[in-house]
Amino acid sequence: MAQIDYYLSTISPWAYLAGDRLERIAARHGASVTYRPIDAMQLFDRTGGTRPQNRHPSRMDYRRQELTRWSEHLDLPIRIDVPMTNPAPAAYAIIAAQEAGGDVAGLVRAILSARFAEGRDIAEDEVIRAALSQAGFDPGLADRGLFVGAETYARNLERAVEAGVFGVPFYHVLDSDQRFWGQDRLDFLDRHLATL
Repeated sequence: MAQIDYYLSTISPWAYLAGDRLERIAARHGASVTYRPIDAMQLFDRTGGTRPQNRHPSRMDYRRQELTRWSEHLDLPIRIDVPMTNPAPAAYAIIAAQEAGGDVAGLVRAILSARFAEGRDIAEDEVIRAALSQAGFDPGLADRGLFVGAETYARNLERAVEAGVFGVPFYHVLDSDQRFWGQDRLDFLDRHLATL
């Protein structure tokens, strides 16, 4: 069974646009997925990337166009006017949910949808609790998972840098050491898994 480390950020519109395609691909090939939320801004700093607020306006204009194109192509409504927020609390909830076991994919989608479809602040406790509940988890995980979540979040960043990750979403197939960056590379991931 192939193992995939999925590096994501709870503030990535591209992770939102991935929808449930990774999970459908993994199920088709009998692969397992480990969700590894990371701080994308620190990842950019560590791997030569540029934080969005420091990018040239022409790059940001094009990014907005691409987000709109992909949103229409995938039939996923997107809010690109959402202000920056702290990604860590929602990431801690994902980490705690993975430890607990259950529909982690559903939780990831609920958090990303709250931000990019509904325009809600995913750093707010009530938003995180609602997402946990929607995905079938005890909302109390938002409180109980803080310490372990913070430690794992930091370790995920170190692991990402060591694995050659430089952006999100990023899919690393451990068995073959193949890496795929971006939701627009999921078709290539699908083809690769078919060869294993």
